[in-house]
Amino acid sequence: MRAIGLMSGTSMDGIDVALIETDGEEVARFGPSAVHPYRDHEVALLRRAMEAAPALRARDARPGVIGEAEAMSTALHANAVTMFLTANRIEPGSIDVVGYHGQTILHRPNEKLTVQIGDGAALARETGIPVVYDLRAADVAAGGHGAPLVPVFHRALARRIDRPHPIAVLNLGGVANITLIDGDADPIACDTGPANALIDDFFRERTGAPRDQDGASAAAGRVDESAIARLLAHPFFSQACPKSLDRNDFREWIALHAGLADKSLDDGAATLTMLTAASVARIVDMLPRAPKSWIVAGGGARNPTLVRMLSERLGPAVVETADQAGWSADALEAQAFAFLAVRSLKGLPLTFPTTTGAPEPMRGGVLVRP
Repeated sequence: MRAIGLMSGTSMDGIDVALIETDGEEVARFGPSAVHPYRDHEVALLRRAMEAAPALRARDARPGVIGEAEAMSTALHANAVTMFLTANRIEPGSIDVVGYHGQTILHRPNEKLTVQIGDGAALARETGIPVVYDLRAADVAAGGHGAPLVPVFHRALARRIDRPHPIAVLNLGGVANITLIDGDADPIACDTGPANALIDDFFRERTGAPRDQDGASAAAGRVDESAIARLLAHPFFSQACPKSLDRNDFREWIALHAGLADKSLDDGAATLTMLTAASVARIVDMLPRAPKSWIVAGGGARNPTLVRMLSERLGPAVVETADQAGWSADALEAQAFAFLAVRSLKGLPLTFPTTTGAPEPMRGGVLVRP
């Protein structure tokens, strides 16, 4: 099947679009991909929706600014699909399905609540293509974390490359998550801790810039190792897999223990970047076997300072980026949601007890037609 995947992560830098051909088990071909960056006012509305989200008690409620953000986000995703098809001279009728993640604004699996804004039915009408969306809900309703959601795609990718097992695929978005692939066993996965979200928020507050571009500030700064030790005392880091995070779960902890107010921009960036690397390294002792190969994807793979810190913390295992492995660091999650949409259509499980803590392999997703 030909499937388009859409992803807008908690880093809120834009909408990723990617085309793949797949049977839901293997990837037959990778097609083109694209990124549609958000404009400042669009990010501002999404952030306001995220700030309002903790008051939600029902996953389908869309009061006030949350409804505004959903309407805007859906329209932007529809436009991204239309532009993608036009730019690549692809007929809408040749696409079997769109996998639509939506925008996560709240993730509290312990309350059986995960909220991704995005109107799948409207997207199907606007694009004229069947849409599979709401991919996390069934897992969370059954008692799973609903995250990470893409390990089954990581397993399909790992089958295409020759690397020593176990292979760890590390996705560095707003939050960091890992998939451990060891032969043909079900993948093991969990969130490991914060990633780009804390660094981006710190930079936005200090400078107005959206990120530490290329990790330049962190590279010039000095890591506060005593702060790292205090931060790693958070109970989350000692929990076994599976486990998951909301983008903002560490805000108060950082405010209490990082001492950022007393740090220069460079030293704060260096410390927060090392926190990501150190929390990833912390998960190794909780895995059945230590990974021999690490493949780093997501926006954090574009941060050479973070990749260097990971290499230092994870050695002697080999650390490489998704691009170096022949994958696409930028398009990987969008490709994953195309893959998951096809699995959903075929009734194949999206998540497993070893990836989300669900009681059994779980199907998921809601299909809507134009």
